[in-house]
Amino acid sequence: MTTARPRPAPATAPRRSRVVVRGVVQGVGFRPFVHALATGLRLSGHVTNTSDGVVAEVEGDPEDVASFCARLTPDAPPLARVESVETAEVPASGGSGFTIVPSRPGGAVRTLVPPDTATCDACLAELGDPADRRYLHPFLTCTHCGPRFTIVTGLPYDRVHTTMAGFPMCPDCAREYADPTDRRFHAQPVACPACGPRLRLVTAPEAPGDVRTPDSGPGADPIAAARRTLASGAILAVKGLGGYHLACDATNPGAVTELRRRKARGDKPFAMMAADPADIEPLAHLGPLERELLTGGVRPVVLLRRRDDAGPRPGAAPAPQVAPGSPDLGFMLPYTPVHHLLLGLGAEDRDGPRLLVMTSGNLSGEPIVTDDEEALTRLAPLADAWLLHDRPIHVPCDDSVVRVCDGDQLTLRRSRGWAPLPVTLPVEVAPALAVGGDLKNTFCLGEGRQAWLSAHIGDMDDLATQLALTAAERQLEAVTGVRPGLLAADRHPGYRSTRWARDHAAGRPVVPVQHHHAHVAAAMAENGLDGTDRVIGVAFDGTGHGLDGAVWGGEFLLADYAGFARFAHLAYVPLPGGDAAVRRPYRMALAHLRAAGLAADPALPCTRACPSDELTLLQRQLERELNCVPTSSMGRLFDAVSSLAGIRHHAGYEAQAAVELEAAALRAPGTPEDGRYAFRLDAPTGGAPLAADPAPLLAAVVADVLDGTPAAVVAARFHHAVARLVRTVCAAARGASGLETVALTGGVFANTVLSSACAAGLREDGFTVLRHRLVPPNDGGLALGQLVVAARTTDGAAPGTPRRERQ
Repeated sequence: MTTARPRPAPATAPRRSRVVVRGVVQGVGFRPFVHALATGLRLSGHVTNTSDGVVAEVEGDPEDVASFCARLTPDAPPLARVESVETAEVPASGGSGFTIVPSRPGGAVRTLVPPDTATCDACLAELGDPADRRYLHPFLTCTHCGPRFTIVTGLPYDRVHTTMAGFPMCPDCAREYADPTDRRFHAQPVACPACGPRLRLVTAPEAPGDVRTPDSGPGADPIAAARRTLASGAILAVKGLGGYHLACDATNPGAVTELRRRKARGDKPFAMMAADPADIEPLAHLGPLERELLTGGVRPVVLLRRRDDAGPRPGAAPAPQVAPGSPDLGFMLPYTPVHHLLLGLGAEDRDGPRLLVMTSGNLSGEPIVTDDEEALTRLAPLADAWLLHDRPIHVPCDDSVVRVCDGDQLTLRRSRGWAPLPVTLPVEVAPALAVGGDLKNTFCLGEGRQAWLSAHIGDMDDLATQLALTAAERQLEAVTGVRPGLLAADRHPGYRSTRWARDHAAGRPVVPVQHHHAHVAAAMAENGLDGTDRVIGVAFDGTGHGLDGAVWGGEFLLADYAGFARFAHLAYVPLPGGDAAVRRPYRMALAHLRAAGLAADPALPCTRACPSDELTLLQRQLERELNCVPTSSMGRLFDAVSSLAGIRHHAGYEAQAAVELEAAALRAPGTPEDGRYAFRLDAPTGGAPLAADPAPLLAAVVADVLDGTPAAVVAARFHHAVARLVRTVCAAARGASGLETVALTGGVFANTVLSSACAAGLREDGFTVLRHRLVPPNDGGLALGQLVVAARTTDGAAPGTPRRERQ
């Protein structure tokens, strides 16, 4: 607290100002900060929370009132995010002292709810201090850390509007809560062992309906029992901030294999939680930004390149089953007291695991479990025991996932720690809801110059996920105050998200937005381009409904928010059997070979991978074009080359073949470009877009594979060829349009080998390159683009105005 300096009575008349501060200013210690600032300047008045933001009235010497207003933004608490400060003169009323008055509910919501934040250093020190009354307390928190978004039930942000409402403060906590000099002054989740939530361990039932709760008597230690459970090789369901995790010892091959089997995970990599960066350094490359992301307040899962140059310490290596075939290992550090305790903080023994698999508590494809009773039933086939507590989770929120590309953050999932912070828009939008896509679904609410992306919802092919979308949308409307007048959805008529939008429109217009236009618009909006800007948008992904009914995915668009023209695309090939071709990349390889006029040589890995009876049927299917929608997907070309090179023939999770192709390319650093690996650009006729035919490239791949060239070299040459294609087509687009800015977007650009090569080459060619940083390039960012396309008003267009779209 600032020490008040003595001063003589003011020579000028006192000034009284009413100050409204908007932004992330509730739940972050802003009122205690205002109290300390005002009393330090010997100002009288009060401060309160309202739905409009933090409102203060201060009175005193005009110079000190001005200083107070000037310091609100630069001196704000670390978790605060001040969007605006409005001041107005009001009549002086005299009085002395400065107080925090009870919150005033009601009115339009104009404040921002803060995200959940990892345990701060001060709380962590208390957690490990035997002399502190919160020693080993699993729910320790303060003004600067702990749950926020996931426990908020309404605004303004007060304890009564959180899931802590059912835990009355004990006298000691109440004293800290009321003490302006205490770190827990008006910290709404404050609690201690005497008055806070309770942790307990429940084991799997011996028989249906029988749930045993061991170690639950007086003095029992559920953390110690949970550590023993993990050390034994069992699978533990752990209740976190935004839902349950499934945890096991990451160094135990049997435990990891069993978790993978129970969760029907296929080969999709698991995320891990390590106790300390020192436990990660022997396993993966850890640069300055990766370290900052790991240790900061968000604590996302950070994808790190595996180390090949040094072996890990004995007993500390993750089992091979954690991330088979992946070039990366995904790590996060503990972000709640429970995590720190599970990983050994304060433990008398050192036998428990220091490296845990921590994956979402759900069956693959379903939303994360948050309810305790639901956890005991839905997770029963998956877990051997549950570490749970009685503080309810109001808002589900999965872990965020990031990686670093060329020294910048690349967000792959924007969820816990960032949701529900808004994205500042470069254009005005009418109140609207964009519902995103069917994979990696997030939705987006927007109004004015702000857009609120939801936390990760999941894949929309499950009814539970669609119900989760309904609940999450209702909750985000409540905390943002946005009342959408229109909805935006993907143009694909069969998307479940689009159907959801129509079902929930309630008479409001539903504006269709083409998938790849939305991707490009999302990149433009994140990078601050206004309504007058136009770009060359390179949108590479697995699938998106095209204007001609084909499956697009290898697109070069000349685009702004108002519309786009399709300048070029990957040449069409048949997609035999739809999803069957996605699950079995050898089918895409054989389809590409046929389209390129190349024989399916029996010696090729993709031909050997295809059962003989299926091969006969597939050839007939391709000849007769049965269930063979044409596709220009770059993602499917990556799948095809992965199978051609013998890397991956069956995909157990989305983009597995492409991920392993990238991993192979990383094993051949320094591989030069090969001129044989090239695309043929077919000149358009009648105003049609350019078509980039990969036939020459595929012929070179086939020749190399049959000649015994290592798969890693084939993969590296292929990545060079795609980057060269991007440079060549963008140069042609610049010649035709004069545009000098390129936006790289779509899920394929989560591949850092390709993204880095494309960006470097384009910059060498004189382009300004836009890439994603805080909004995912995949379908997790799609809703942002839908919003600005459908609801923009800055350029004079009415929301929902038909757009210029030309293939």
